[in-house]
Amino acid sequence: MKKIRLNIESLVYSQTQSGAYVLVLIEENGDRKLPIVIGSAEAQAIAIALEGMKPPRPLTHDLFVNFASAFSINLNEVLITKLEEGIFYSELLCDSLSNKIKIDSRTSDAVALAIRFKCSIYASEEVLQNAGISPTEYGNVESPEDEPVLSKSENYNLSSKSISELEKLLSKAINNEDYEFASKIRDEINERE
Repeated sequence: MKKIRLNIESLVYSQTQSGAYVLVLIEENGDRKLPIVIGSAEAQAIAIALEGMKPPRPLTHDLFVNFASAFSINLNEVLITKLEEGIFYSELLCDSLSNKIKIDSRTSDAVALAIRFKCSIYASEEVLQNAGISPTEYGNVESPEDEPVLSKSENYNLSSKSISELEKLLSKAINNEDYEFASKIRDEINERE
C-alpha cells in the first residue's frame, strides 16, 4: 500500500454542522487536502496538543502517552487506512521492545496522539484519491461573474447541478476554505463518475 505523508493544516469550526469541527490535513509534497469532520471534544484534544498546552492534570490522550512511556511503548506513525460510509479508519503503528503492533483507532484520536508522540501522519493513496480535495484538479474560477455564490446558510441541491457547475462550486468552496462543503461536492462528483 502506497502511503502519503500528511501535515496538519488547520482545525476550523464547521459552518454547516453545529458543534462540529473540520480537521484539514494536507499532503506534505503536494496540494491535496483531506478534510475530516470531528466532534468538539476531539477538536479540543487536538487543539490543546497543537498549542503545546499542559493541563494541570493529564487528559485522556496525555494519560495514554504516560502509560505507553511507562511500559516502553512508542507510537511510530499513524496511518489513515480507509474511508467507509463517511468514516475514516486509522491505525496506530507502535513498537514495544522487539514487538511491532498495529492498533485500530478513531482518526481524531490517532491525530491527537501523533501530535503528542511527535510522529508522522500518513494516509493511503486510496484514501487521498477518494476523499482528498485538490484545487488544481478542478482549476481555479477565472472571472468573478462565473463564480457561484456560496452562502453558508443555504442548502444546495447538488444533484440538480451539472458537473461543470459542481466543479465551479468545488473551486469556490476550496478557495473559501469551506472543506466540509467541498467534500460534499466532491462526493457528488465522484458518484456521477
